[in-house]
Amino acid sequence: MAERAPATLHARDLTVVLGNVRALDGLDLTLEPGLRTVVLGANGAGKSVLLRTLHGLIRPSWGKVTWSRPTRQAMVFQRPVMLRRSALANITYALAVNGVPEPERTRRAAAALTRVGLAAIASRPARVLSGGEQQRLALARAWALEPDFLFLDEPTASLDPGATAEIERVIASIASEGTRIVMTTHNLGQARRLADEIVFIHAGRATERTAADRFFDQPASKEAGLFLQGELPWK
Repeated sequence: MAERAPATLHARDLTVVLGNVRALDGLDLTLEPGLRTVVLGANGAGKSVLLRTLHGLIRPSWGKVTWSRPTRQAMVFQRPVMLRRSALANITYALAVNGVPEPERTRRAAAALTRVGLAAIASRPARVLSGGEQQRLALARAWALEPDFLFLDEPTASLDPGATAEIERVIASIASEGTRIVMTTHNLGQARRLADEIVFIHAGRATERTAADRFFDQPASKEAGLFLQGELPWK
């Protein structure tokens, strides 16, 4: 990835109202380069809405998201959307949409497939791949864009342990190259393995932010403690 000045994200008084629900409620958050952030919280706490808002897919009702400089972003969802094309063409199409010159597309797409262990099936239709392979392809597609920030919303929620381990390997590799990882998960073991820091969301607010080890050993809030004990099922 080409060297660029690190980017910082600032969310201020971020509020999102969806119908009659205040999904985010005056949330403040600054994300600087260098860490892998895992967002935790009970069902309905606002985790997925937060990622989509930071990525620009949801417009805030109040507040704003700002960046320290123009920033390349990508997002991978729990159920990736696969085009009716080959695995390779799914990536080259994304690169074309993002303005990458044609001679560069195939090289970057092939390199991304190699990095996620899918080079051997580059010509296979993406929609016939297994769930784990599709998710690795989605990560390869995002990786090829060389994002500064990569948002991951429950990327292994529907996968078996073997496929989950492969996805975690890819995520760690992407982070090692300087991409800022921000992800949600319900898998506390995964959060322990991947997170440098935890942002805990409760009722649409970031109520706790701390190093991952400290969060799991000494949660600072009652809500976080109940969540870790499996006793906070809803916001």
